[in-house]
Amino acid sequence: MSAGRRSGLPAADPAAGAPAIIEARGVGKRFDGVRALSGVDCVVRAGEVTAVLGDNGAGKSTLIGLLSGMHAPDSGELVVDGEVTRFASPRDARARGIATVHQDLALAPLMPVWRNFFLGAEPTRRGLLRAAECRRVAVAELARFGIELRDPDQPVGTLSGGERQCVAIARAAYFGARALILDEPTAALGVHQSGIVLRQIVRARERGLGVVLITHNPAHAYAVGDRFVLLRRGETFAHRLRDEVTPEELAKLMAGGAELDELYREVSELRADRAGRMAP
Repeated sequence: MSAGRRSGLPAADPAAGAPAIIEARGVGKRFDGVRALSGVDCVVRAGEVTAVLGDNGAGKSTLIGLLSGMHAPDSGELVVDGEVTRFASPRDARARGIATVHQDLALAPLMPVWRNFFLGAEPTRRGLLRAAECRRVAVAELARFGIELRDPDQPVGTLSGGERQCVAIARAAYFGARALILDEPTAALGVHQSGIVLRQIVRARERGLGVVLITHNPAHAYAVGDRFVLLRRGETFAHRLRDEVTPEELAKLMAGGAELDELYREVSELRADRAGRMAP
């Protein structure tokens, strides 16, 4: 089908210097005079997963808005395929191959899986929907991402949370995404369903897509990430490549590092003081 498979990106090895699809260089953003981001750097390369970590209020949502064309930066610049770019809207970003899968997934729960897969881009012939072809493509594309669809006519709302995420990811890849921004895709999922989604992220990377995984979960980030950007209060406080950090170190950075050590010390002192007061 001509609508799909427009990207054609080769698989890329992070160690071999994969090309940057999109870069944020020192970007900043204010809303009503309140700073949301300041001087943030981030690079998205073909065949890599860039994990952006931070607690609530760290600036992750604002960064998503800048990368996806929802907002324009007040400072710094976005560079797409080596060219300084200013998106006017998310449509502009999608035209450059940058797709965002938000937490709400933009799926219609009561509609069949195949209709959701082509929602807004339904192919027609002489004004008639090519339903049989759509069903076949949806089944085949989901299978490429490891999802064996039982019935393409079942409502997408009957799929598990992880499977619905996979529908959104596979749909974006099929319609030409080169860079895929995933907004907390495992936040509301249990261990098993999170595993389904993380496997799809690896498959997307293996197909040559650049993936941005927005998350507050360092374990999930480390499972699939090639590089890590850590945000705190709207600023970047750490950049790490996978071979520069262990899972334990990443979790400690995410939790606050020295601040966490100080918290442990204070709690230990409080526990010791309480034990001393309760002693006979």
